[in-house]
Amino acid sequence: MSTLLIKNGTIVNEGKVFKADIFIENEIISKIDTQITVPADKVIDASGLHIFPGVIDDQVHFREPGLTHKGNIATESKAAIAGGVTSFIEQPNTVPNAVTQEILEEKYQIASNTSYANYSFMMGGTNDNLEEVLKTNPRNVAGIKLFLGSSTGNMLVDNEEVLEKIFSSTKMLIAVHCEDEQTIRENLEKAKEQFGDDIPVTQHPVIRSAEACYKSSSKAIELAKKTGARLHIFHISTGIETDLFRNDIPLEEKMITAEVCVHHLYFSDEDYKTKGNFIKWNPAVKSASDREKIWEALLDDRIDVIATDHAPHTLEEKSQKYSQAPSGGPLVQHSLITMLEFAKAGKISLEKVVQKMMHNPAILFKIEKRGFVKEGFFADLALVDLNSEKRTVTKENVLAKCGWSPLEGVDFTTKVQSTVLNGKLVMENGVISEERFGQRLLFNR
Repeated sequence: MSTLLIKNGTIVNEGKVFKADIFIENEIISKIDTQITVPADKVIDASGLHIFPGVIDDQVHFREPGLTHKGNIATESKAAIAGGVTSFIEQPNTVPNAVTQEILEEKYQIASNTSYANYSFMMGGTNDNLEEVLKTNPRNVAGIKLFLGSSTGNMLVDNEEVLEKIFSSTKMLIAVHCEDEQTIRENLEKAKEQFGDDIPVTQHPVIRSAEACYKSSSKAIELAKKTGARLHIFHISTGIETDLFRNDIPLEEKMITAEVCVHHLYFSDEDYKTKGNFIKWNPAVKSASDREKIWEALLDDRIDVIATDHAPHTLEEKSQKYSQAPSGGPLVQHSLITMLEFAKAGKISLEKVVQKMMHNPAILFKIEKRGFVKEGFFADLALVDLNSEKRTVTKENVLAKCGWSPLEGVDFTTKVQSTVLNGKLVMENGVISEERFGQRLLFNR
């Protein structure tokens, strides 16, 4: 048996901030108390540090298999551990797309050998793989992912009959990317007429407009209500969409939930002028007013989860002109500290950050024994110094394989000091262990 004792830390959990010690036996938190004095294999003095549950990022693209020049499960999960992200849910638009049980299982095999963090993978739905989708095991797969209007990854589901069948045939959580393809195409044609081959990146939120998002997400919600499906809408990017969600019932009772990503909370369309393609995502970063409305919805619980949509591309790919440059960027290394900087600035409370990044993903996906600092739960923890020395994000200190970050030049005075995963100290004082203890996530359903 291995034991770990964390002393004198300030725990943030379930709406409370309190000082306590944590005793860990093997993988599990066995005791939380004000003074624990039992002998342990290793003792950490967490004086001056805040202890958070490990972040559960419900939407990442780690690029393996098939796109490993951009990133892979090993490199990106290592960056996740550096950022206090202990569990991730990866998306199916790899190459080949994860649209059969066999391909899905191959991804799990890769992760079991290489992942630094805990992992789960979404099963992808297409216009013609309903049979495969329905074979998905709800116990060990996070959910079904559908692209309802996306020209990336060849996974667009636009057959309404098929959609309705998927929605009405499964009790599993269906996560969706919502942008209306027809609207985007029309907007793109207009941009081409106006700018020719050299469309400026500032047109991205005009092409992939608020209207395109709303049209698709409102339709998905309508279908979910009609069929009784359990729907989760990824990366809300517009103010108008926030009115589609409710906050008058507990999360556990919601059949329709929403996620926002860090970049939609951080950037606005003003930033295209300086950041260009490096903040080009789908859906697009939109106006400052959209951002404010998203913040409001996050704080009043219409939006349930904060994630990253971590999706690296090479510098070379991102440096092409707008029409060729792919959408997406790396964020797992900096998502928690970005949100904690917002907390320090008074924009959100520490307790709310924990609710949206750790507790709620665990509740929403029904993840077994994770997402909380609780006795009997897996010891997945981030030990954070909220008043560290100033550290600037540079290419040199980015761990994602792509070697860049949309947050380059940003100064942080918050630092993930150490990370505990399944009871093992996998990062200590910023140094990540090469041993890998990531486990497959299990779900109580």
